[in-house]
Amino acid sequence: FNQSYHMADLAVEGPDALKLLSYLGVNSFKNFTVDKAKQFVPCTYDGYVIGDVILFYLAENKFNLVGRAPALNWVRFHAETGGYDVQCSYDERSAARPDPFNRKSYRFQIQGPNASKVVEKATGEPAPDLKFFNMCSVKIAGKHVRALRHGMAGQPGYEFFGPWTDGEAVREALVKAGEEFGLRQVGGRAYSSNTLESGWIPSPLPAIYTGEKLKPYREWLGADSYEAKASIGGSYVSDNIEDYYLTPWDLGYGPFVRFDHDFIGREALEKKDKEPKRQKVTLALDDEDIMAVINTILQKDRRGKFIEFPSAVYSMHPYDRVIADGSDAGISTWIGYSSNEGKMLTLAMLDEECAEPGTEVTLVWGEPDGGTKKPTVEPHVQMNVRATVSPVPYSEVARKSYAEGWRTRQFA
Repeated sequence: FNQSYHMADLAVEGPDALKLLSYLGVNSFKNFTVDKAKQFVPCTYDGYVIGDVILFYLAENKFNLVGRAPALNWVRFHAETGGYDVQCSYDERSAARPDPFNRKSYRFQIQGPNASKVVEKATGEPAPDLKFFNMCSVKIAGKHVRALRHGMAGQPGYEFFGPWTDGEAVREALVKAGEEFGLRQVGGRAYSSNTLESGWIPSPLPAIYTGEKLKPYREWLGADSYEAKASIGGSYVSDNIEDYYLTPWDLGYGPFVRFDHDFIGREALEKKDKEPKRQKVTLALDDEDIMAVINTILQKDRRGKFIEFPSAVYSMHPYDRVIADGSDAGISTWIGYSSNEGKMLTLAMLDEECAEPGTEVTLVWGEPDGGTKKPTVEPHVQMNVRATVSPVPYSEVARKSYAEGWRTRQFA
């Protein structure tokens, strides 16, 4: 996977860098040391998720955050306005910059049962023996490269990153090393399907659009910011933007929340921790109902919302209704096709009484009233798609590989 283009990158350095990040993240920082990484989750004062990114501890007082813009913007705002002794350097994703091929860092990921063999051949040394989300340095094509032990959909793998100018040489060396092991380069469209198998929801709406405490932040954000241009799509529609806000538990991040430090949103999350919670699940969509939607493209009218492959997501933040026994039971988010599973899947969050694997529910596919006026949405009618509540991650390999991890703690 070439991850050099689609994510934003924020470098945070200075004596107060760890203090700043600890105050913004719900995560514990007790055992977080150099050469480790973690999923970093900041929340608002009311305990709703702003976003999530990967946080790299590169060196003493030196960190890197990589992912979607909302969490990075939140860190930048507090770094600039909170009186912290830190410096930030923001590297925008390629699609949002005038020079898309002139970034600060490259980022490649190798996944699969032969990943270690490819790495061993590319480096000329045994593959790094690292625990999950731990890092080290290696040399590839004569270039110094940082390596992160990572994995998607349960497969072993590594993520490599370094200066942009070294990227092409490193990529060529990895591709050449992988030839005898059947290494395949994955395109951007196929890349989006791995989240369905691994169970990561990449699309929480940043919960920053309301509240007096957040007014200075909204004023700080530019009119051309991610948050200003974000789109919502799907069959779930509410006039109250706060109905789209999500908690860490909605996203399966409950195990991340640690009340061992002071952080923004702690008091609100302590209250939410005692309340009923929705559960993150996978919905396996009914084959016949999916084909019924697809078949409507052969009609002149009353077409269902077009289902694109492999990713059927048509807005930055997809929200679809899920119904059980005639009543709303939760929200579906990321939807698409998994070639490995031969199935249309979606990641959802359901009320606890409906979240048991094997439960039958209904996904409402398409927007009401013939579709919204978004230029990416064609006129269509809503259609119901039956679905079966399934474990998350859906992939059996991923469930076994992540047995002790946050992705599977909701299921035995």
